[in-house]
Amino acid sequence: MRSPTLVVLLALLALAGCGDDPPPAPRQPEVRLGTDPVPKPERERTTTREAAPAARPVATKPPIRQALIPFSDQRRRETEQYAQRHYGRASADLEPRAIVEHFTVTPTAAATRELFSRDVPDVELKELPGLCSHFLIDRDGTIEQLVPVDTVCRHTVGLNDSAIGVEHVGASDSEVMGNAAQLKASLRLSAWLRCTYGIGVGDVIGHNESRSSRFHHENVAALADQTHDDFAGATMTRYRRMLRKRACA
Repeated sequence: MRSPTLVVLLALLALAGCGDDPPPAPRQPEVRLGTDPVPKPERERTTTREAAPAARPVATKPPIRQALIPFSDQRRRETEQYAQRHYGRASADLEPRAIVEHFTVTPTAAATRELFSRDVPDVELKELPGLCSHFLIDRDGTIEQLVPVDTVCRHTVGLNDSAIGVEHVGASDSEVMGNAAQLKASLRLSAWLRCTYGIGVGDVIGHNESRSSRFHHENVAALADQTHDDFAGATMTRYRRMLRKRACA
């Protein structure tokens, strides 16, 4: 049996101990797994140089042999009279705004030159002056100039007062387009001419496309729809696609 004194003493000691909080445990550093962003290593810079587009051939003047046909004062007067009848302008001066591609049907360059040199009425329309064209491209790619570019030639009804005529020795579109030397010379000549005179690629046309040209006009009603079969639209679509690859300087 405990004595009263001992009981009181124990109670006092218990009361004294209940008022104190236990000392706090030492704080552990907080650890968060998988939540902190991990700095990414700086990406190494690489410089990639884009390949420059292939340069287009520049339209420089091709070799041209001068083979001018006779163009007398009489022929020039006939040209002025023709221009008055068909275009309402009595002038033999040409201001080039288009280029018309033709094939000759005649089998040689010499035969074509001889035909154009004769100032006689043509067999189709029976008119003077005689037929002519400004340039002639032979089968081997030789380019000849037959008439100065500043002079009107009779090669395309409705366009003679505004178009340069280019003849190719041959009897069909495919014959000319299938001859690598002749086609290359033709593209070089047409590119140089169009760049020199500020003619758009779309205004380089085939004879068969003459009626669709924006420059076509014809005062003789019976000839308003006259054209020929050479260098039709499908051929010229291919031709103009190749021509666009030749840039003006």
